[in-house]
Amino acid sequence: MLSQVEPQRQLVRLRGRSYVAFVFSPVVPIVGWLEQIDATIATSPGFFVGRPVVLDLSALSLSQAAITHLVTSLHARNIRVLGFEGVDGSKLTPDLPPVLTSGRPVVIEAPQEQKKPDEKPRPTSLLLDSPVRSGQSVVFMDGDVTVLGSVGSGAEIVAGGSIHVYGTLRGRAMAGVNGNPGARIYCQKIEAELLAIDGFYRTAEDINETVRHRPAQAWLDGDMMRITPLN
Repeated sequence: MLSQVEPQRQLVRLRGRSYVAFVFSPVVPIVGWLEQIDATIATSPGFFVGRPVVLDLSALSLSQAAITHLVTSLHARNIRVLGFEGVDGSKLTPDLPPVLTSGRPVVIEAPQEQKKPDEKPRPTSLLLDSPVRSGQSVVFMDGDVTVLGSVGSGAEIVAGGSIHVYGTLRGRAMAGVNGNPGARIYCQKIEAELLAIDGFYRTAEDINETVRHRPAQAWLDGDMMRITPLN
C-alpha cells in the first residue's frame, strides 16, 4: 500500500513596516479648520499628497454622517485618511478606514542576532555636505540632521532630532517627529515654506517679517512654536 504524503503547508511570511503619519486633530467649527488646511496646501501644494494621515477625533463628538463628510472633504484635497483614533468604531461605516488601537510603531521581526564585536553602532546624526535641492526629501528618524549648504524651495528635511541648516532654509523642515518637543530648527537665513516641531507647525505666512531673511531658530514653548533671531 502506498502511503499518502500530506502536502507541506506554506507558511505565511509577515513583515512589519512603520511609516511617519500625520495626526490631524480637527476642531470646531470644522469649516474653519478645513480653511486652515487649505491655507497650508496653498503655501505648499502637494505637501500632504501620498502621506498617511490619522484623524484623532477624541476632542469632538461627531455623528456618523459628519465623520463621513469630514473624510470626503479631506479626500477632495488629496488627503487620504489611514485610520481613526479617539472615536467609537460603531460610528464608522464599513467603507471608512478602521480605528487604530495604538499609535506606537510595531515591528515584526526574527530574533536579533548577537552583535558582532566589530559592528559599529547606528549613527545618531546625519551630515549633508551638499545643498538639498528642490524636490529632494531627506528623512532621518534617529537624530539630528545638519546641512552645510542650503535647502531649496520644494525640498524637505524630516528629523527625529534637531535640524541645522548652515545656509538658507527655503523648503520645509520638520524636527522632533518621533515625539521630541525639545528639538529645534536652526538656519543662517530663514525663508521657509513650513516649519514643524513635534507636530506643531508654522507656514511661511506665520513667520514674522522681523526674523525673515535672518539667522533664526525655531523652538517650542509649551504648545506654541516660537521663531527668534540667532543674533
